[in-house]
Amino acid sequence: MKRRDVLKAAGVTAVAGAGIASTWKPTAAAVHKKKVEMVMVSTWPKAFPGLGTGAERLAKNIADMSDGEINVQYFAAGERVQAFDSFDEVASGNAQAFHGASYYWKGKHPGLNYFTNVPFGLTAVEQNAWMNFGGGQELWEELAADFGLTGFLAGNTGEQMGGWFNKEINSADDFKGLKMRIPGLGGDVLAKLGASPVSLPGGQIYENLVSGALDATEWVGPWNDSFMKFYEAAKYYYYPGMHEPGASLMLGLNKAWYDKLSAPHKLIIQSAAAQENVTMFAEYYAKSGAALADLINNKGVKLRKFNDDVYDSFGEAAAEVFETVRAHSPLAAKIHESFLKARKDVGAWMKISDQAYLEQRNRVLDL
Repeated sequence: MKRRDVLKAAGVTAVAGAGIASTWKPTAAAVHKKKVEMVMVSTWPKAFPGLGTGAERLAKNIADMSDGEINVQYFAAGERVQAFDSFDEVASGNAQAFHGASYYWKGKHPGLNYFTNVPFGLTAVEQNAWMNFGGGQELWEELAADFGLTGFLAGNTGEQMGGWFNKEINSADDFKGLKMRIPGLGGDVLAKLGASPVSLPGGQIYENLVSGALDATEWVGPWNDSFMKFYEAAKYYYYPGMHEPGASLMLGLNKAWYDKLSAPHKLIIQSAAAQENVTMFAEYYAKSGAALADLINNKGVKLRKFNDDVYDSFGEAAAEVFETVRAHSPLAAKIHESFLKARKDVGAWMKISDQAYLEQRNRVLDL
């Protein structure tokens, strides 16, 4: 049969087949995949370096990795809801995802602190080990489910600075009466020392510091802090921060929405979050050194280290705060015990691996 005859026959068959179309069922491959709508809100200002740009990158990667099947609409803080309203927006189902620091909502449950970080807590490396292989992810899911949420790690700033102060800090007494922006359990520690901790989103810190409504603030580290221009209001920059030694960011998801996704779409979201967790951490470490040098050499910032007496006071206050957390509920105590085990087990290895190597490298090279 000639080619034109084959095509003609096929056309006749197609016309004849139209009469029985109502009984024909398309194969799975023939079904056009329905797009999934995903609204993501965040606690970060628009285009804010590191945190905000990382959240935006995460949203874009989810859409790109799904080849557009997951249509992500990203809203920075204030564009759809205010920064601290992100949790409730997703828990209620008004949005499907948020990117933020879970300790912002410690008032809902103190266990949420551990999934950002806590005083004398885990470094970024230790936090990742705990979450992925030490039971942390399972505990997060157990806690988050009470609020209709689930989620995954999606960024880390690494070790944070101790903060910006308008005076030198030489003893624990210097914190008495100090109005300082510091969220999470770190704020509770300073409250034990007589400070007045304030929890503010990033976009509101500078104006309060400049006006004198705040005497001090912590934020992240040199890269972000330089962008925020805190040096214009406070010249004393202290390290190391005891409050967030490896601050994790969370991609929080509405659980009912997430549970209905296909397995491939779930895997895409998990993979994009894991990728951002690594990328953000690397970016902070790549840019913080140069930013710190600029602050010291060009902005007149006075770098100071908390002395041992101050740090000992932090430790004593932290022990009291943790007792309060453990007494809150069986789940809070369970999370704390799991955290302690990770700090002991992973920390023991870190002490003779990373820590020992860095001490020797820096000694030999005089760094």
